[in-house]
Amino acid sequence: MRSRRRSRIADHPISHERWLVSYADFVTLLFAFFTVLYASSTVDSTKLEAVGDSIQQVFAGPALNPVANVAPRPVVIPETPQPGEELVRVEQQLLRDLADEIAEGRVSLTQDSRGLVISIREAGSFATGSADLPPKATALFSTLGSRLRVVPNAVRVEGHTDDVPIHTSRYESNWQLSTARATVVVAFLIQEAGLDPGRLSAAGYAEFRPLAPNDSLENRAANRRVDLVVLNPATRSAEEPAANRVSQ
Repeated sequence: MRSRRRSRIADHPISHERWLVSYADFVTLLFAFFTVLYASSTVDSTKLEAVGDSIQQVFAGPALNPVANVAPRPVVIPETPQPGEELVRVEQQLLRDLADEIAEGRVSLTQDSRGLVISIREAGSFATGSADLPPKATALFSTLGSRLRVVPNAVRVEGHTDDVPIHTSRYESNWQLSTARATVVVAFLIQEAGLDPGRLSAAGYAEFRPLAPNDSLENRAANRRVDLVVLNPATRSAEEPAANRVSQ
């Protein structure tokens, strides 16, 4: 048994050079260290200083909050239409739809304290002394009705004449003629244009609401007219409180 052990030890002699492994590792580390020093010495000092400053600012500043750095979206609040804006829009549409009639002087559009006034001259609507709508007038009132049907405002139809007295088998005065014309237009807007009757009213003023003095043929012709007054909310509230109470 002893001879066998001795033979095995003799086959594997003890090595005294193991220190070379640790020495090689140490040399490798020194090489890496001096390589880093050399690389650092060749870096642009200005860039290195800038990088250092940036790092210091990051660590010295407040903690980063990704959510806080996101710009908040602006909150869009729908604008509430101001009184009169809807009437301005309707007026602009009618200016386009009735461009030919306006150019011919048959129709005019104005804004006053009551609201939007659509004025149709007698020459563009009725025959003299008559309250019957001719075909050209029905086309005009159909266009007006289609635009007024989509707005909620109340509409007052006003009949006006000049100061020349009238006395026929149908109308004994300008009061009757002016009121009859306003009523005929209201009936057309309800039956043909589909407007809500609760939005409409009719009034006859005879010769007592002239646009111009009745001192010439031209002025008298301007005074003979039918006005569709699209009432603004203030006028509606002031002139027709009973209707407002019922609607509430």
